[in-house]
Amino acid sequence: MRTPLKIVLVGMPGSGKSTFGKKLAKQLSFVFVDLDQVIEKETGKSIEKIFAEEGEGKFRDLESFYLERCLSEIEGFVLATGGGTPCFNDNMDLINKESVSIFLDVSLNEIFHRLHSDHLGKRPMFAGLDEGEIILKLKNLEAERESYYQQAKIKLSGDNISTEHLMSEILTYFRN
Repeated sequence: MRTPLKIVLVGMPGSGKSTFGKKLAKQLSFVFVDLDQVIEKETGKSIEKIFAEEGEGKFRDLESFYLERCLSEIEGFVLATGGGTPCFNDNMDLINKESVSIFLDVSLNEIFHRLHSDHLGKRPMFAGLDEGEIILKLKNLEAERESYYQQAKIKLSGDNISTEHLMSEILTYFRN
């Protein structure tokens, strides 16, 4: 019996994991799952509230718990992780063991543009920061997280990644 395909997207905040994941899931006729939304639904608290009330350590534990649950209970899905998900509690090892991991490698300039013009207010790690501070924060995050992202089975680079390109990379991955 074939195991249903599980695809997990990793990358920096603003790299397009949720936006791109929804498109990919639709094209594959898969379920789309956003890990942050799962955490918020299951705990009844926003990510911002969990960070504020319980701290990052508790959030990372919840994130690992729900990641493991999604990977074990859901079949045939595309999962968008939070930007830090692969970097804690051996999550990248779990992701690679249970799924096809894909790193969306988008330039920091494009990420800054997306964050600045889109939902900056919804991202607590950038709240209250000016443009220079946001750019510095992004550079630091990238330096801290790059080694985890690079462990992904498939790496897609560029500021305009398409679902067609990803489908081609997935097919190539399975042929090899």
